Amino acid sequence: MAAAVWTLRGRRAAALLGTVTGSRWNHTALKTRYDALVIGGGHNGLVAAAYLQKGGVKTAVLERRHVLGGAAVSEEIVPGYHFSRCSYLLSLLRPHIYKELELKKHGLKVYMRDPHAFTPMLEEGVRGAPPRSLTLGSDLVKNQNEIGKFSLNDAKAYPEFIAHLEKLAGAIHPLLDNPPVDIPGFTAGSLRKRLAAAKTLMPVVKCGLKLGRNFPDFYEIITAPIMKILCKWFESEPLRATLATDGVIGAMTSPSNPGSGYVLLHHVMGELEKEKGAWGYVEGGMGGVSQAIAKAARSYGVDIFTEKDVKQILVGSDGGAQGVVLTDGTEIHSEVVLSNATPYVTFKNLTPQSSLSPDFIKAVDQIDYTSPVTKINVAVDKLPNFLASPTPDDKPGPHHQCSIHLNCESVDILEHAYNEARNGRPSTRPMLEMTIPSALDPTLAPPGCHVVSLFTQFTPYHIEGREWTDLDRETFADTVFDWVEQYAPGFKASVVGRDILSPPDLERIFGLTGGNIFHGSMSMDQLYLARPLPCLSDYRSPIRGLYLCGSGCHPGGGVMGSPGWNAALTVIADLKRR
Repeated sequence: MAAAVWTLRGRRAAALLGTVTGSRWNHTALKTRYDALVIGGGHNGLVAAAYLQKGGVKTAVLERRHVLGGAAVSEEIVPGYHFSRCSYLLSLLRPHIYKELELKKHGLKVYMRDPHAFTPMLEEGVRGAPPRSLTLGSDLVKNQNEIGKFSLNDAKAYPEFIAHLEKLAGAIHPLLDNPPVDIPGFTAGSLRKRLAAAKTLMPVVKCGLKLGRNFPDFYEIITAPIMKILCKWFESEPLRATLATDGVIGAMTSPSNPGSGYVLLHHVMGELEKEKGAWGYVEGGMGGVSQAIAKAARSYGVDIFTEKDVKQILVGSDGGAQGVVLTDGTEIHSEVVLSNATPYVTFKNLTPQSSLSPDFIKAVDQIDYTSPVTKINVAVDKLPNFLASPTPDDKPGPHHQCSIHLNCESVDILEHAYNEARNGRPSTRPMLEMTIPSALDPTLAPPGCHVVSLFTQFTPYHIEGREWTDLDRETFADTVFDWVEQYAPGFKASVVGRDILSPPDLERIFGLTGGNIFHGSMSMDQLYLARPLPCLSDYRSPIRGLYLCGSGCHPGGGVMGSPGWNAALTVIADLKRR
């Protein structure tokens, strides 16, 4: 890159200009005692705090960084350019949380995207026409016309496929807003505990009733490789590859690996502005979600603090959590502690190891946090212009608001990229999901300029056994930009600055163990009753009064809020029984 280009490496993150600084939230004095403390100001921690406070539990949130939001955060990386630095799209946030916390009232504004997916081809156009592309949105007729460029059979099958996925995704909604079945409760001696445990079966019953005769299809999609599903429905490679990206996004897996079907289902179960499966951009970046939740929480009386780094969870002589101690030595006491950190950080870094059994520590060590993601945030002074859908007037076209899938012409490209990372090397032809939120949200960049998010796969945590270097980051980013350039000539010349976040950078900056955006793999061995471990599926830990409330819990990752909601209700129920 030219010397004039602003480049920010992960290790220099402390020098960033944050859109929200600590002083904004630390306007109240930190008390020495609360009913509940939440470690981490990510969206799930903020949701948990809001519902705890609504339930009459005096709560404080302690965030390590200078900016709230965890992975759902907005930051001004290059002066004048505001980025969703980690998480970049909204859909999975549960509608009842959206409504009950009055997030619109507290400033949340969403720009709906339609169409939502654009896959350009690298090919020569016929008789001077642009290369082909595949654009998908909410209009099924337009979708069929687009798919028909590649296969008339696929065009005919697509509406039925979408209806099939929506039916399966809709059936599991009861499981999202409730803790998993209380297996220990069924084996407890008291009748009261058994009756209480029986209530946890109701969401499963509702799910089963909704699935009905579709249960075998549901079982298949949560266990099978996504390619087994897609090959049953479709024959064209561009459509298969475009859909397969949702089966591997954020996961170190290939479309041919078992379980990738569930990742696809997880990504289509969302709802935005009452539109099923819709995804949108948050005004001002994803930090707008976290800010709205934080404002709601503060309106109920939650105390929220940034730049409060928790060093350790305090455990009393009776084996129960008693609060936390900060890195500056400050002790804050509480009846309960909720950790929005990953299970690994919670139990390996924050909890005194002497308070946990060796078997439990061993189990925590075995949780899979493998991540394939390197996130690259880019500031550009010109809108990318794609050969497959040229826009010579520099005005955003419908395809600019989409998730733009590059290097997705065929599943073989995705498989090859995965195999390179599995062998310890960053992909030489990576799978790229590009978004340009400034195409809809003018608040993110100066006039005529844009912010570009590149969610890239596949990259390993270690490169052939060694740590990433600054040269590795720059080299991989150059590879990514070279591929973007092939689809949109002139892209590299438009770059003003870039922020390269490899898996270790995502871990260091955002606390994402292994760089995993979901706080742990969304594989079948780490879902529902086994998320993150069978002994931790009810949000309670072996330490009495210590709970998990982050995405490492059921129902998993994404800006969903359900882990925080479920954890808060569990804590309130336990406090009532004390």
